[in-house]
Amino acid sequence: MARMKFLCDADRCIDCNACVTACKNENEVPWGINRRRVVTINDGKPGERSVSMACMHCADAPCVAVCPVTCIFPTEDGIVLHSKDLCIGCGYCFYACPFGAPQYPQVGNFGSRGKMDKCTYCAGGGGPEAPGSTEEFEKYGSNRFGEGKLPMCAEMCSTKSLLAGDGEIIAQIYKERVLKRGYGSGAWGWMTAYREGVEV
Repeated sequence: MARMKFLCDADRCIDCNACVTACKNENEVPWGINRRRVVTINDGKPGERSVSMACMHCADAPCVAVCPVTCIFPTEDGIVLHSKDLCIGCGYCFYACPFGAPQYPQVGNFGSRGKMDKCTYCAGGGGPEAPGSTEEFEKYGSNRFGEGKLPMCAEMCSTKSLLAGDGEIIAQIYKERVLKRGYGSGAWGWMTAYREGVEV
C-alpha cells in the first residue's frame, strides 16, 4: 500500500507562499491558523533556503504516540488524521511534533483555546462524518484525496518544489532531480556555467 508523503525541495522553493494561501482557501482555515507555512533558513545570507512546512504525516508519528485520547491516528494510506470529536485540547501533540503542525485555533488560557487543528493532506477528517459531506468540510476542510486529487498546496506550487503523493515515487523524483542538478565538488562553477574545458 502506498504511503502518502510531502517533500519540499529547498533548492526550488522561492518563498512565494502560494502553498500557504492555497491551503487556507481550499480548507477555509480560520484566521490565525496556518496549516502550512514557509520557513526561511539563513535569511538574507549566502546559502539561504526556504522550506514549506506542515504535517509530514510521519510513519511513526510522535503526535500519535503522546495523544492521551488516541484522537490522532494514521490511515492505511499513511495519512495522519485527527478527530475533533475526541480531542480534549491538551496540546501534547503540539509539543511532540517536530514540525509544529498541530495548532490551537485560538489564543488564550488552557481550556479556552479549543481543539487542535492540523493538516489533513486534503483528505477530510477523522470523524464520523460522511466523506465529502458538508459536515466534514466545515469541521476538517476539503477532501480532495477522496476525489483522487493531490493536496491543493502541492498542486499550486509554481516551481514544483512541494511534492505530494506516494513516498516511493516522490523519493524517485527527488533522486532524479539531485542526480540531474549534481552536487559535490565541481557541481556548479566555471566549467558548468560556461561549458569550457577548465579542470576543476
